Amino acid sequence: MNAPLAINAPLAALQTHPWAFPALEALHIAGIALMLGNLVIFELRLFGLGAGIALRPLARLALPLAVAGFAAIVVSGLLMFASQAGELLTNPAFRLKMLLLVAAGCNAVWFHARGSLARAEASPAGADPLGRLLGALSLALWLGVLACGRAIAYV
Repeated sequence: MNAPLAINAPLAALQTHPWAFPALEALHIAGIALMLGNLVIFELRLFGLGAGIALRPLARLALPLAVAGFAAIVVSGLLMFASQAGELLTNPAFRLKMLLLVAAGCNAVWFHARGSLARAEASPAGADPLGRLLGALSLALWLGVLACGRAIAYV
């Protein structure tokens, strides 16, 4: 099967089937809930809440679920984008959403590359000040991505 045909079939379905786009949006929202819900729980633990919950097992549960949610967001988001790319590229809320998304990804890489999880695990109080800042920044960035996503329809 060639690549253009493989992508054209789902795009055609999005444009012709009355339930295709709403189903895709539902998948996108479910992915957001899965990702953001798990990130909030994990980051609250980083801030020292729930100190009785061991950080490493929580991370082993929450972070893969957050990544699974992100994967659902990416797949559904790319399909929604492909169905209306021209419109979205001119939308300032969409462009800001993409900028915040890149910033959130860079923040996550920085958090994990600096060993923030290991540092937080070593302290019952949670993360060190920079780890807390990166966690707070993560929440702020993802909430910004979410707000911009909602604003796309209204800008």
